[in-house]
Amino acid sequence: MSKTETTRAAESAERAERQELGAAGAQLSTAPQEEPREDARDGSREGPVSGPTLGVIGWIRWFWRQLTSMRIALLLLFLLSLGAIPGSLIPQNSADEVKVRTFKEAHETLAPIYDRLQLFDVYSSVWFSAIYILLFVSLIGCIVPRTWQFVGQLRGRPPAAPKRLTRLPAYTTWRTEAAPEQVRDAALAMLRKRRFRAHTAGDAVAAEKGYLREVGNLLFHVALIVMLVAFATGQLFKSEGGKLVVEGDGFSNTLTQYDDFKSGSLFRTEDLAPFSFTLDQFTGTYETSGPQRGTPRTFEAHVEYSTAGGREEKGVIRVNEPLEVDGSKVYLISHGYAPVVTIRDGRGDIVQRGPVPLLPIDNNVTSTGVIKVMDGYRDRNGKKDQLGFPAFFVPTYAGKGNGQMFSQFPGLVHPVLNVGAYHGSLGVDSGVPQNVYQLDTRKMTPFKDAQGNVLKKTLLPGESMTLPDGAGSITFEREIKEWASFQISHQPGNGLALSGAVIAIAGLVGSLFIQRRRVWVRAVRGADGVTVVEMAGLGRSESAKLPEELADLAVTLHAQAPTAPDPEEVPAEGAEK
Repeated sequence: MSKTETTRAAESAERAERQELGAAGAQLSTAPQEEPREDARDGSREGPVSGPTLGVIGWIRWFWRQLTSMRIALLLLFLLSLGAIPGSLIPQNSADEVKVRTFKEAHETLAPIYDRLQLFDVYSSVWFSAIYILLFVSLIGCIVPRTWQFVGQLRGRPPAAPKRLTRLPAYTTWRTEAAPEQVRDAALAMLRKRRFRAHTAGDAVAAEKGYLREVGNLLFHVALIVMLVAFATGQLFKSEGGKLVVEGDGFSNTLTQYDDFKSGSLFRTEDLAPFSFTLDQFTGTYETSGPQRGTPRTFEAHVEYSTAGGREEKGVIRVNEPLEVDGSKVYLISHGYAPVVTIRDGRGDIVQRGPVPLLPIDNNVTSTGVIKVMDGYRDRNGKKDQLGFPAFFVPTYAGKGNGQMFSQFPGLVHPVLNVGAYHGSLGVDSGVPQNVYQLDTRKMTPFKDAQGNVLKKTLLPGESMTLPDGAGSITFEREIKEWASFQISHQPGNGLALSGAVIAIAGLVGSLFIQRRRVWVRAVRGADGVTVVEMAGLGRSESAKLPEELADLAVTLHAQAPTAPDPEEVPAEGAEK
């Protein structure tokens, strides 16, 4: 026999076996099945669809069939996960525009390529949105028909037993003296007690169990849709902003109060939750000795907050322990020091007094910034002028002559403030946005010391630096406040995403650990008047649990319909007795 003939014979045997099982082996899964095609030579129907031949309508149907197939859904899910990788590795405009600008300045060759590929805006890019929408459509097109098919299976009954139970993977038989009706009634009661859906069909009892497997499959795919909807909701309606607050100051959740603010395309200002809070005190403690000296131990922001029409309440915000108010979360991001500085003019009048937040540049909170006097200052001739003081703050100074001026410890052990002095135009009246922590000296003139150098001085708490020619002074007060930076975030899709994740896990557990299987018990009277009992089981996939379960069912049924004794042999005439 040739190889072709052998293959055809095997295929014929397989088709015969499928026809033998009939409905008994069908619909154990709601997965879509390939449609058969007619063979051009003999008219038989076999094999998957090779492609559309019906013009435009055929192509549309073929495309829809491919899009709603499980393998395409998995491929799109993989592409979506793959597409999210650049969003985690490359700075995003939606998260931090400053980092994006820094990246572009450092990578002049890559930046234009990334811009064309929209890698700085991954989650709003055309290609990511296309994958997202196609996955959404694919999942819906896959789930809806499977759901209706599964509902139809639930409303129906387990199929009748096939003619030859011996072809099934799990099979057992015995003979009993009990009547066939009694065996079937006992089998029906036993299977229903084991939570099988069972009924009598002809000379056999048909039962089925494990529908939760298909429920798990459907729940898993529904959960993916829920998480996609949650992601879209979060991107469209989210709001997120940052605010630096000094001890004693407060924040009100209005757009003008934010230092920086980003939101989704469908967000409205009216959606901001009406609440406010005041930073009463920031507490930071550090390891004081050993190899981990300087390691943060406690970061706590003690706040007093209130909602619209509500009473004031106290709360503590810690790292990864945000304050939740009216659906918005207030996260503690960072902290630093704000030395209190007093600036006087030449007549000794106070022009400006208050804490000046400075930004940390290392783990020991060495900080830098600028003290700006924009209004209220006049020089010794009474002319209006503006002042700028570059500031360098060290919470724990090693001492003069003991190395560079960097902090040795993040706590306030030996604080010093180093300041320089400039006067002229700060450039704030030009209308161009300006960084409050940087000083533009292009239109400013430095104050000079006796040696003709730029006036600078390192101040201890309580000390002052006098400006030359009676221009005034700057005093580093003994009071040093701390500041905390907060992120106020509103993500409306978080709860939906969590629900989807829980549903997905539950569905996955069900689809992996529950086996859908069918059991048939046939009881017929044999030619010798003794009842022949046959039991067989069929599962969606091969598993050792099915024969074990069938054996357990057989033992239970055997107790009510025990094996009949073997018939006595009649000795032949003349044989010895």
